[in-house]
Amino acid sequence: MTGRSRRRSKSKPQKLQWRRMDLHLHTPGSNDYQDSHIIYLDILRQAEIRGLDIIAFTDHNSVAGFAAMKKEIEQLLWLEQLGRMEPDEKRQLDEYRRLLDKIMVLPGFEFTATFGFHILGIFPSETPISFLEHLLLTLNVPAHLLEEGSSTVGATSDVLTAYRVINQAGGLVIAAHANSNNGVVMRGLDIGGQTRIAYTQDPNLHVLEVTDLEKRGRYTTRRFFDGSKPEYPRPMRCIQGSDAHRLVREPAPSKNLGIGDRITEILLDEVSFEALADVLKGNDFARTRPYRGPANPIDFVQLAREEGESIVQTFHPAIAQRGGFMDRVLRDICALANTNGGTIYVGVSDNPKEEPAGVREPNKAIERLYTAVANRFSPEIELHIDSLTSQGKPIVRITVQPGQDLPYAIDDNKFYVRDESETNLAVRDEIVRLVERRLERAEGETEAIPLPLPYPVPPVEAPRPEKKEGEKKSRSLEAPRTGVEIVNSEKRQGIVYHTVRDLRNGSLIKNVTRKSARKLWHYAITQVESGAPKPNEIKWRGKIAVLNQRKKGDNVWYDLAFRDNSDVHIYYGVTDSGLNDEWLKLIQE
Repeated sequence: MTGRSRRRSKSKPQKLQWRRMDLHLHTPGSNDYQDSHIIYLDILRQAEIRGLDIIAFTDHNSVAGFAAMKKEIEQLLWLEQLGRMEPDEKRQLDEYRRLLDKIMVLPGFEFTATFGFHILGIFPSETPISFLEHLLLTLNVPAHLLEEGSSTVGATSDVLTAYRVINQAGGLVIAAHANSNNGVVMRGLDIGGQTRIAYTQDPNLHVLEVTDLEKRGRYTTRRFFDGSKPEYPRPMRCIQGSDAHRLVREPAPSKNLGIGDRITEILLDEVSFEALADVLKGNDFARTRPYRGPANPIDFVQLAREEGESIVQTFHPAIAQRGGFMDRVLRDICALANTNGGTIYVGVSDNPKEEPAGVREPNKAIERLYTAVANRFSPEIELHIDSLTSQGKPIVRITVQPGQDLPYAIDDNKFYVRDESETNLAVRDEIVRLVERRLERAEGETEAIPLPLPYPVPPVEAPRPEKKEGEKKSRSLEAPRTGVEIVNSEKRQGIVYHTVRDLRNGSLIKNVTRKSARKLWHYAITQVESGAPKPNEIKWRGKIAVLNQRKKGDNVWYDLAFRDNSDVHIYYGVTDSGLNDEWLKLIQE
């Protein structure tokens, strides 16, 4: 009796309902817990006061807190069975029963991986304590520290191994406070971008826990990991948790939170670990949201409109065949499948100030869309279509997965790709690149070997790079990951032909003329043909410089320069989503 970890009911599904969860709570099982003399019933009572439906005990490298509560309950049950309970013990057991029938309590731990990164592993309530301790031993937590609850445990397993071991053992894998101290987003750390990509895009990682979920703007963690950045193509679900080390929030100016001070709502058909895992591992990001007390529910469509068009998001006011609206929607579906995947909203424009038009008879519209996709696309495309409400109007949402069987075409011969906020017909070299990506993926596909439960395979420690004393890591500056570069130009029969490098994927598109170029290419070609800036006229900041910037809607487009010894590279139409930390620092200055 340790919480409502119910199995999925095989009967008629219950109605979806928003539930409140705090999946990052410490207990006296952590040695840095700040409240002395509390009992585990106090934690459950405080969770009830805060209106929580689901909580998880996640002590540092330990399951001592959950084990202590479970042992206390078992002792009370044993006394009840023997008929030897004192009145206060009976009241205590009755209180446990009442609270655990109301709140699902999940066991877990906050694991400290190599270099100090924190990872949450959360499991069903019925998981044996011995199994969880075996997992921690597998992750190289020293046996004598299993009950200490310390965040410092010496040399443990690396981040990617931890993701794999926890996931294959049946747990939810959450990167703890990913954008903050000890988080895998690694803001402010001098670690290569490839490491950050691996740590945040690994398929065994399910969720990012962030501390800025309720903030809006282009530089929030959720926006960074929405799938729009080329090197981070996998959209990541972001949630928030309190990371509470005490019952209630400490008075200002302290930032120490209490139970339920920073929580997430999740839309579930029932309160069970299976239902929870289905949502957190799924792709419907509208089923989790930051909890804002009695405020109005979040309008996900309006929030998307405020973020605007991007490489993974587009809007259409209508879906009618007349006027070409249906064809435009289908072109966007094709483009998203051939690029990074994304979401299409039908029934609203991209102007957040305009009232939504809505979609009449959304169920019929959804059927028409499914039929059109089935009849006109080859090969079969993976998507999901449903409806949401925005300002009282029904909106159709189309969620397109990144294609696995590239390239996708409409009517057998029309190939589209997404370029920032535009959908375009793919040119020859882009179609070739799509085929190459499919072949590369086929060569790299290997069958995953499932980890047998309950005995995880011991991980292999990742090699640590050796570094001589006093030696600094040398690192060349990466080019932006959005925009274009004109790498070659030649004149043939009076016409100038250019080779354009797409900075999103590094592919080269040859024989582009000013007349045949799409919008961004046309802009870059016009700049080149009018005369590229001379190196001695550029205002350099070290090796890099901003040549020009212009605003387009809510986005700013930059022309940038990079000096690589004697070579000068000019990058046109770069957006902030394509900039690493060094470029961003220049832009912000």
